[in-house]
Amino acid sequence: MTELTLTTFAWVPEAPRGHVRDLRARWVLEEAALPYRVATVPRREEGGAYLDHQPFGQVPWLTDGEVSIFESGAILLHLGGYSEMLLPTEPRRRAEATSWLFAALNSVEPAAMACALVRFSGDSGGMPGRERIEAFLKGRLGHMERVLAERKWLASEFSVADIAMADVMRVVERFAGGLDAYPACRGYVARATARPAFIKAHADQMAHFAAADRARAGRPQGPTAASTTQTRTGELT
Repeated sequence: MTELTLTTFAWVPEAPRGHVRDLRARWVLEEAALPYRVATVPRREEGGAYLDHQPFGQVPWLTDGEVSIFESGAILLHLGGYSEMLLPTEPRRRAEATSWLFAALNSVEPAAMACALVRFSGDSGGMPGRERIEAFLKGRLGHMERVLAERKWLASEFSVADIAMADVMRVVERFAGGLDAYPACRGYVARATARPAFIKAHADQMAHFAAADRARAGRPQGPTAASTTQTRTGELT
């Protein structure tokens, strides 16, 4: 296997930590037990090699040898190819997992992000269209509530689709009004985030940005410094 390198921001403010989308890539890498290294790019860097890899100036991107992939969904699809569990090769099961992966990103995430952005704006309720945006999200969550009331995972077994969908629903849980009215969705997120691979991926992302804080403050960075490269097992290279 060629070397896998995941690139994320060197530092971000407190609010998005635990939700920066390199988490999805870290999660699938941990689930598949794939060795990888983490590289960083300054958050405000513009132009040059950065945009060659990610034309919108976002993160993450993944390099797999000579192949460079951006967008978290594309990364999940690519890395899922290394794991029969996460992206089955049997046509029917693969189609089901792929369909739900795209459903998470195209049908649920836009509604979640629109609602979260309205709330981030500080609007107190008078923004034109706010009610429609919130109704849009409620409709999507209502559909998902019916689906998840009848199944543990989206595609029979845990797959890349669940990594995407659970992470989208985490956004709803924290930034877009919560999941209290959707107990099946809330239980689904709890199941997904109890998985050891998620726990490690989340901890690694939080440690990465904490190390960056120490570096910015001029304090010793410790063993998880953002200037170092981490493998899946936590060793530094």
